[in-house]
Amino acid sequence: MTATHAVDELGQFVVDASVSNIPAVSLQMLKRNVLDSIACALGALDGELIPAMRAQAEQFSSQPTATFVGGGRTSVDQAAFFNAVLVRYPDLLDTYLTPGGLCHPADNFGAVLAMAEHVEATGADFLLALALAYEVQCRFSAQVPLMARGLNHALQLAMSVAAGASKLLGLDADGTAAAISASTTDNVSLAAVHTEPVSNWKGISPAITGMRAVYTTLLAARGVTGPKALIDGPLGLVQLLDQPIDFRTVDHSLTAVEQTYLKQYCSLIHGQAIIDAILAIRDQYNLSGDDVAHVTLEVFQGAYDFAGGGSYGDKDHPWTKEQADYNLKYLSAVALLDGQVGPEQLATERVRRGDVQDLLTRVDVRSAADLTAAYPERTSARVHVALRDGRGLDREQSDFEGSPTRPMSWERVVDKFHWLGEPFADDGLRVDIITAVEHLQDVPIAELTSLLGAVSPATRRPRRRQRL
Repeated sequence: MTATHAVDELGQFVVDASVSNIPAVSLQMLKRNVLDSIACALGALDGELIPAMRAQAEQFSSQPTATFVGGGRTSVDQAAFFNAVLVRYPDLLDTYLTPGGLCHPADNFGAVLAMAEHVEATGADFLLALALAYEVQCRFSAQVPLMARGLNHALQLAMSVAAGASKLLGLDADGTAAAISASTTDNVSLAAVHTEPVSNWKGISPAITGMRAVYTTLLAARGVTGPKALIDGPLGLVQLLDQPIDFRTVDHSLTAVEQTYLKQYCSLIHGQAIIDAILAIRDQYNLSGDDVAHVTLEVFQGAYDFAGGGSYGDKDHPWTKEQADYNLKYLSAVALLDGQVGPEQLATERVRRGDVQDLLTRVDVRSAADLTAAYPERTSARVHVALRDGRGLDREQSDFEGSPTRPMSWERVVDKFHWLGEPFADDGLRVDIITAVEHLQDVPIAELTSLLGAVSPATRRPRRRQRL
């Protein structure tokens, strides 16, 4: 095929990719992120919104070729939807940061896993498809400041899921280009999904995008064509965004996972360093909420806009989970009160309790030019805590465990998996899942999905109150 459009070159890039394009260190980190995504999915199974999402997926299931995390079989598109909702729900998933926004590569996991099981792929096939999805999504995100233009990062997710799904289906370059272009054209998403009052849709939107991309890719496999103009043609993304877009398809290395961030706390990525600093001060001085007169947070501009009261809206009255995990005032207050920010801190009852609602009124957030200049290489923050006894406590933090400068190790992700998964899977099952992921390139993907299907959909025991 002679490429005449950028999407054709992207299709050929996907077709040409092989496991040999994933360096050993990237492969290990990819399996680490797979386990991290599974940990997030298990930790979401008792979420307040999850029963409604499961009922929706069950109602519209058809031929059962894929597995629900938590048990049961369903169609490939509904598995892509439901399992992606689980990964996103606790707000503990991986992140890739860019000057003009971000994306969550783990949003690909549910869709790519469903397609891998649908086609009875090997674990190696799945890892290659997931690495491709990460690469396509992150290469686009690195170039295009999408969120600064008012668009949401679900747009490039449509590209990346279609790329990974096409690889698993064995489509040729034409079919892959069709899947990517058709999926992306119909999944233009708005950054307004993140603005106040933040709704349930923020967490569901990527799952809908993944589900639609899977469905669209299956249509491309039946010969349905897509718009070649997607990127560089008339009214394509280059013209729409008024900038060049180069996927660097001559570079076949699949290493994007090495630049992803992992999370310790149930919070947007911009809050990780802040929560870390707050907890360090709390622990060092044995503070309680009553000790605190006022808290001032200095953050980079993006953190202020997203979660501090800037361009995405006022943060003074969080009332739901979705509002709380995108709110630096709430996250700082609940960290001071509870000594952790896990799934329990985002429960509706906890968000609305008087102690945290009172304390968050004493938290101010402001942007700092020097911290903004250091982003995205650093997600720095300064925390100033004024105590009622007159003391002032300060801490500056330039990164956190889980950032590329301080990567979270496999062993630490195993700890995270046990923390989140213990209420839903016994010791033996959790060990089996960890082992399957660790050796995923050597086993059929069905070995992993059967284990995920054995997880209980309901809490068997309380989650231990601990920090990762």
